[in-house]
Amino acid sequence: MIFAGFFAGALCLGLILGDWFYFMRLTPDASRYGCSIARTHDRFTHTTMTQLAHRFDAAGILLLPHGTARLHQDVNQIVIRQRYRLFALSFRTLWPLKGLIALSPEGDALSVLCRKLTPWSSVLLTGLWFVVVVVGTAGALISLFLEGQLAASSGIVLALGIVALGIIFLLSGAITVVFAYRLENSRLMIVYQELREVLEGARLPS
Repeated sequence: MIFAGFFAGALCLGLILGDWFYFMRLTPDASRYGCSIARTHDRFTHTTMTQLAHRFDAAGILLLPHGTARLHQDVNQIVIRQRYRLFALSFRTLWPLKGLIALSPEGDALSVLCRKLTPWSSVLLTGLWFVVVVVGTAGALISLFLEGQLAASSGIVLALGIVALGIIFLLSGAITVVFAYRLENSRLMIVYQELREVLEGARLPS
């Protein structure tokens, strides 16, 4: 049983790491991989697809101060992600983001739709956390009811304590997710703004 539990844990960890590594790749198939959680509409003025393509190297890569962009010209898409440095001191969350930018030519400009994606494993684990808290809280209350403890004042106090604890766990989880999204989104938008400045011909700060 111990070996089976260890094997299951290692397999689960391997799937999560595999999901993250595949999510961070910039290949055409991996670029579209992930759960879409937000989107932004924009417009690149005085930029055509031909002019845009010249900003990227032969492999379609454009290195930015805080990230990397890759152009998939056959589908008019750009994928961006922040650059993760080994042994970096910056705080990392369990909800990394990347941007998938769809481009639509409109005369001498480009209409832009940027979808923000996060790994599926992050979404599933987050959902599982909230489900476990809700089910655990409800299960404890049902158990107290079936045992008849809610008929006594001590049982009611215990039930209120369980509900309060469940609410605290739910709120702490929600606050963590919101904080992580705001942090990762701000980092992604820095990369997006750098890309926008390069494509529209502005100089980036050194």
